[in-house]
Amino acid sequence: MVWRLQADRKQLPLLLLRLLCLLPTGLPVRSVDFSRSTDNITVRQGDTAVLRCFIDDKSAKVAWLNRSAIIFAGQDKWSLDPRVELDKRSVLEYSLRIQKVDVYDEGPYICSVQTQHHTKTSNVYLIVQVPPKISNISADITVNEGSNVTLVCIANGRPDPIITWRHLNPTARYFEGEEEYLDIQDITREQSGKYECKAANEVAAADVKQVRVTVNYPPIITESKSIEAITGRQANLRCEASAEPKPDFEWYKDDTRINSAQGLEIKSMGNRSTLVVANVTEEHYGNYTCVATNKLGVTNTSLFLYKRVIATKPIPAAERDSSNRFKQKGPGTVIADNGSISLAASIWLMAISLFFCLICKC
Repeated sequence: MVWRLQADRKQLPLLLLRLLCLLPTGLPVRSVDFSRSTDNITVRQGDTAVLRCFIDDKSAKVAWLNRSAIIFAGQDKWSLDPRVELDKRSVLEYSLRIQKVDVYDEGPYICSVQTQHHTKTSNVYLIVQVPPKISNISADITVNEGSNVTLVCIANGRPDPIITWRHLNPTARYFEGEEEYLDIQDITREQSGKYECKAANEVAAADVKQVRVTVNYPPIITESKSIEAITGRQANLRCEASAEPKPDFEWYKDDTRINSAQGLEIKSMGNRSTLVVANVTEEHYGNYTCVATNKLGVTNTSLFLYKRVIATKPIPAAERDSSNRFKQKGPGTVIADNGSISLAASIWLMAISLFFCLICKC
């Protein structure tokens, strides 16, 4: 029974043509073999397909069929599809034009030509190619370090698109052959960032979409440095930490937590925190602790604010001799700059000599 139904189905197009008087009743009936003498026409979705058919006799009776449906019989259009029309560039051409081709147009088409002497059929198989299109991709995700992550990217197209994954980091690592699923075991902080899914089948430009993976991990101190400061000037102690989520910072002087008061100010932004000492005094010197915390952990580091001592510059010997040369002033000055006896010294010597002479006479 099944065989009989299949056989009847194959003969249905020919029976329909007989009803249209395209095939005479006495002509032997042959079933159509789509695998023999079939031309393949490949068209991209949305383009126009032209299925060529040529006749030898202007008086021939022709028809176009698709599977078991009649599209055109002679000049009469049986299809209700407005996209389908005849493409007759000459009296001997009976081609079929299909505009805005879609996937449901794919399949076998038959051009049947009936003359007084013979019947000829042209078999055309229409192949519709579809550009790649990503229909579903994982949403952005946040996980803790060490978790297992599976990313999904589903794409459609004809032929089936090839899917590749790429981690958009400086090394731009590709994950080829993973198809729709990308599995990451024991994910690390270095594996966070954007992942790109690319679907390609050479029909058109590849379709590309991205998903962001955020990896949470506890803070670690990446930079801290003790500094020297001069009394009376400003000093900045800096502390940087890497963490996800971004860390919160606290500062301590010895065991006392510091607030933004008494000449101290804490400025924190992102992964960096700065302790600003506006006017350094003796009480500000000493040990400080920077503490970075998030929901996954806490870490700290110690920094020192040292006192800077400004060294005095030694005076050269020549400058010392020159500076001492004029320290003694007044009547006691004996040596002048040029090394000779000054006039004032001579007068004093003469006065003293005269004084002793008068005393001796007396």
